[in-house]
Amino acid sequence: MSIFDRLKYGASEMMRDAAKSAVRTLGNKKEVITFVSLPESLAEMRALPEAALDTPFQTAALTVCALCVYGADRAIGIEMLNWLKGPKPLTPYEISFLNDRFCDNQEYIPFSFFEGAVPDNDYTPRHPFTIVVESTPVSDDMGEEYMKLFLRSGGADSLRAVTLRRRGDGKWFLWDQYLMSGIRPPKSNDPWA
Repeated sequence: MSIFDRLKYGASEMMRDAAKSAVRTLGNKKEVITFVSLPESLAEMRALPEAALDTPFQTAALTVCALCVYGADRAIGIEMLNWLKGPKPLTPYEISFLNDRFCDNQEYIPFSFFEGAVPDNDYTPRHPFTIVVESTPVSDDMGEEYMKLFLRSGGADSLRAVTLRRRGDGKWFLWDQYLMSGIRPPKSNDPWA
């Protein structure tokens, strides 16, 4: 092994150790966010303390709130989601995707991410509305500007992801969401229940 190979090997070892240390720093973190009531307009959402968008956890929780509104009023839901997306508004494809996910009376899907919302109670969350947003050791694998966080649905066996992106001013915005996949139907809609 030449001297240059040793230098290269030592540098790669240092980088690997630094990366492992950074992952351990973020690790498995859970943040519990509670809403007394859910916002029904963009103005109400912007009045919430979480609207500071100082952490990716806040933005992920507000994304669930916006998706709940989308099921009731698509225009207001789009307005909220566009605000959460910051300089990159929803594309026509993303709107079409959401419209498809909300067809067949599936407005219950975003409510399933709140504590207490399960198929047996038709995804009725406990009050106050509480959501747990989690990071994992791979949450920051996309680089320091991005964060992939996870939420648990009361109707699914695996966690669902939300990807956030940090703007230059430190605010976190919605980049992509994978929350609207199918879940177990509510008891009242399940012919086999």
